Amino acid sequence: MRQAARRLRKRLGRRGRFLLLIGIGKICWGIGFIVTPVQDPIGLHLLTDRCSLSAWAWLWIIAGAVTAGSAFLPIGRDRWGFFAAIIPPSVWALAYLSAVLTGEYARGGTVALWYLTSHVGVIMWASTVPEFSVPSPPRRARKGKAP
Repeated sequence: MRQAARRLRKRLGRRGRFLLLIGIGKICWGIGFIVTPVQDPIGLHLLTDRCSLSAWAWLWIIAGAVTAGSAFLPIGRDRWGFFAAIIPPSVWALAYLSAVLTGEYARGGTVALWYLTSHVGVIMWASTVPEFSVPSPPRRARKGKAP
């Protein structure tokens, strides 16, 4: 069992582990909207005017599946996972910002900021993290000088 976990960890790498974790989270978030539907979600009328919240849940589920699936792709080809991961929280943030501008939900600005920083910002940061970081070699002291 440990050997399988070690192989999986090695195959995924740092970026893949992040994508797998966040992808599973997005799938669970979407399933939550389907299993326990919210009748009148405050601040999301921009979305619910177009289709039901359970339909929007599929955005989270599909984006989560793409994100989690991208975890197993080679380095450099995982960009679509990061792109897919950004879409649902960006849509939610846009809906909450719209709710603030229309006066529907005054607290929507802080919720939108939360989505933009803790979701979109973290995903964008993680997409820039290199898979392997090589430490720089130690500096050699010059002859006749102490380090």
